[in-house]
Amino acid sequence: MTRMLPVPSVLKTCFALMLAAPATAETFDCVITPAVTIDVGSPVSGLLDKVLVDQGDTVESGQVIARLHSEVEAKAVELLQLQARSTAGIEAQESRLALAQKQLDRARDLMERRVGTLERLEAAEAEVEVITRERAMAQLQHEVTGLELERAQAQLEQRVIRSPLDGIVVARHLFDGEFLGTENSVVSLAQVDPLHVEAFLPVTAHPMLSPGMTLTVTPEAPLSGTFSAQVDVIDRVFDAASGTFGIRLTLPNPGNAIPAGHRCEVEVPLPGQ
Repeated sequence: MTRMLPVPSVLKTCFALMLAAPATAETFDCVITPAVTIDVGSPVSGLLDKVLVDQGDTVESGQVIARLHSEVEAKAVELLQLQARSTAGIEAQESRLALAQKQLDRARDLMERRVGTLERLEAAEAEVEVITRERAMAQLQHEVTGLELERAQAQLEQRVIRSPLDGIVVARHLFDGEFLGTENSVVSLAQVDPLHVEAFLPVTAHPMLSPGMTLTVTPEAPLSGTFSAQVDVIDRVFDAASGTFGIRLTLPNPGNAIPAGHRCEVEVPLPGQ
């Protein structure tokens, strides 16, 4: 009677035979896409003062791409900067404290010589205590002003819209003088260095692939040449209806030489027949 191998053993045997067979390369359709595409907006709403970029422009991370009207916020920052630079309140309390301390020392000296009164000494001590507390309050108010200045500067900075990445402007949605709401976007940006290459492969290719391996990508005409791309993502769930799975590769694109949104072919090793 023939003994049946357990299912796991059968699978291991099949994979071993597939890997032992000589691999052959086959090409599959793929698509070159931007690594990231985002709509850039603002955390605060307001009228656009100036949009500094247009469709097709190249932008760098941190570059100013638009500004909202911010005259009120700018004046608030100027006022708080003036208050934060001033230490007049603290200096006035320190002068009062120095004078009160001298009066207290004099009152103690008179008491020691038995020519002063206890009432005068207690009044001088109370005066020093009160001014000490007032000086502490002046110092606290100065610190609060510094924090208010930081908050005002942050609010002013929110009205400056910067690019969050290196890329290109693929669309401009609003223009100078238009109202920008928190749910709207000024421009759409695409990061095209690196690019992503996406393809669907037959499940037979799954054992031949691993993250980090390099495959050859060939863009369709009118582009020419071949490029090396690194496997970044391999789907762990197959599509049972088509018998395929997806992969994503990372394709370096220095100088944005390769346009995104173009069809291509990727060369993939397959188990030999």
